Amino acid sequence: MGVAAKIAPSMLSSDFANLASEAERMLKFGADWLHMDIMDGHFVPNLTLGAPVIQSLRKHTEAYLDCHLMVTNPLDYVEPLSKAGASGFTFHVEVSKENWQELVQRIKSKGMKPGVALKPGTPIEDVYPLVEGENPVEMVLVMTVEPGFGGQKFMPEMMEKVRTLRERYPSLDIEVDGGLGPSTINAAASAGANCIVAGSSVFGASDPSAVISLLRSSVEESQHKS
Repeated sequence: MGVAAKIAPSMLSSDFANLASEAERMLKFGADWLHMDIMDGHFVPNLTLGAPVIQSLRKHTEAYLDCHLMVTNPLDYVEPLSKAGASGFTFHVEVSKENWQELVQRIKSKGMKPGVALKPGTPIEDVYPLVEGENPVEMVLVMTVEPGFGGQKFMPEMMEKVRTLRERYPSLDIEVDGGLGPSTINAAASAGANCIVAGSSVFGASDPSAVISLLRSSVEESQHKS
């Protein structure tokens, strides 16, 4: 058995006006984590939510809040997000090549789980030092769409990155985000992803719990085969 499957509905696809009840609904449907997309309108063109919203949501749930920071200056967000109640803090390698050690150290010192994300155009080798360093990240997020907006098409060519990571790091949490759903999960799971972010495919489903369950069983079945 490999690393545990974690299904993380992307709250970017939820009804923001009813975030607490949407979070509760997803957990009832079997979600392990809640994926929170934090964008600054600069690293990516979209502007979504920040620490105040995480803080408001935290009052209503004990769930693991998996925060993905699509921001230019992640260091500035460590303190506010830890105070707000974030659980995981995943920053982008493209903006952290100079200061990732300090960033990881600060994230850990605040009791959050550090992760690193990479855009589709970024070579997988760029994250190796962060996984192999003396104070490593604990998760790698392989973006399977260009970050910034929900509802985009899954990029199957990104699965080579996932496969390479899984061969190199058998016990690492490897997350995929973008276009994941019933028609694309098998490609991601068989490549070795165990943390699955799914937005439109879960929130837009007539039976979200069936979709969450299918995503999980695909990851688990792939691990049994490998």
